[in-house]
Amino acid sequence: MDIGVALAASTDPARTANYVDAVVDQARDAAAAGLRSAWFGQRFDYDAVTLAALVGREVPGLAVGTSAVPVFGRHPLVLGANAVTAQAATEGRFRLGLAIGAKFLIEEPFGVAFERPVARLREFLAAIGPAVATGRTDFRGELVTAVTPERGGPLPGAAPVPVLVAAMGPQALRASGELADGILPFLAGPRTLENRIIPALAGAARAAGRPAPRVVALVAAVVTEDPDAVRGAAADQMGFYDNVPSYAKVVAEEGASRAADLALIGDAAAVAAGLRRYRDAGVDEIVLTQTDLHGPEDRRRTWELAGSLTTGG
Repeated sequence: MDIGVALAASTDPARTANYVDAVVDQARDAAAAGLRSAWFGQRFDYDAVTLAALVGREVPGLAVGTSAVPVFGRHPLVLGANAVTAQAATEGRFRLGLAIGAKFLIEEPFGVAFERPVARLREFLAAIGPAVATGRTDFRGELVTAVTPERGGPLPGAAPVPVLVAAMGPQALRASGELADGILPFLAGPRTLENRIIPALAGAARAAGRPAPRVVALVAAVVTEDPDAVRGAAADQMGFYDNVPSYAKVVAEEGASRAADLALIGDAAAVAAGLRRYRDAGVDEIVLTQTDLHGPEDRRRTWELAGSLTTGG
């Protein structure tokens, strides 16, 4: 079982003197525990691609990726150059995760209309795919234009960059199957993945004459001796997603009433069984999230379990 972890250190100056150093230290601990990859969400106080490149450079052997950078407010040529630079810095261990994003995180911060999101995603993928694979692109669409100047070309030392999408809805899955290398579903339970998401993705890829994209599922998980306290913390921290329609819909599809209900919380045996259900559903890689819900000791337990599953199945 291939398992990684989403990382985000404290941004409280009283606890963290240097955010980048703190994340690098976390990544070293994750690698020492046997985890295979580290993933970084895009926020407004740091840049996920840059952070992934720095961590990958500092922690040899650890794969890194973004989960995920919204396509609104970005341009494929600029983001493609960022991604290719990160790929060169990490010697081929970087993956670029993209997302549509949510309306309230796009319109007010960027001052752009959150319109035709799937059409923009599709055009963005069509434009950035060649750019991160060959160093050149020539795409002219309704919403996106990206044309590499004549002097553009492959960056020495950079391998093609795999592009994944935080896709769960039918149209986004179709675009990902046709144009991306994988998906990054979050809060999609194993039943929903097995019965709808993975078949839809594979079918779209097959119709386009492409191999099935990789499925990298983000799963909240905590190994703990105090499950009640962790469930309370999960309800508080993950309640944000209950107000995002795309997440609320996929949570309900799994038969849950709130996002926190999908978190795997309990002893090592219970969490391991839950993770295996994702593997059995057809997931290629699992990325653990929310592992710091109840402090460093539970995080250590969770990472140790993940490391043992990565090496022993």
